[in-house]
Amino acid sequence: MKHRPADVALAVKRLQYRHHRALSRALAPLGLSLVQWDTLRHLHRRPDASLHDLAVLTFQTDQSFGSLATRMADRGLIERVPGPGRAVRHRLTEEGARLRAAGQAAVDVVLESSFHALSDAQLGQLGELLDAALGPDPTALGTGSSHEPPRGAV
Repeated sequence: MKHRPADVALAVKRLQYRHHRALSRALAPLGLSLVQWDTLRHLHRRPDASLHDLAVLTFQTDQSFGSLATRMADRGLIERVPGPGRAVRHRLTEEGARLRAAGQAAVDVVLESSFHALSDAQLGQLGELLDAALGPDPTALGTGSSHEPPRGAV
């Protein structure tokens, strides 16, 4: 076997680490951390998401995401609105939407650069192989296609 599972797992982790570092650098001029941009991305896709849902999507605990959401609301990137019962829902503000779009452009440049050596067919095959390896996600919140970047790991 040319690629042992441990070698493939390490390659996936190295790519994730490379993406994390490159994306952090690309988002810094916008005043965003990767987890802040990821939050904006998920709120764009899921307006009115709960704190818990956003915590799961961004690989945070409810407590750590609550602190992040408070800082983002104080900065005017998101707003917290009452939901049913005691629930609190979250929405993008105009500034949050603007920074999400600017961040998406920066993220696209990084990811296109990262995968430039792959043909469209190879990139599609890689996506299919990762989908097969990941299998169904029991924690999925119905956020869309399984071809989206891993949550929080971009």
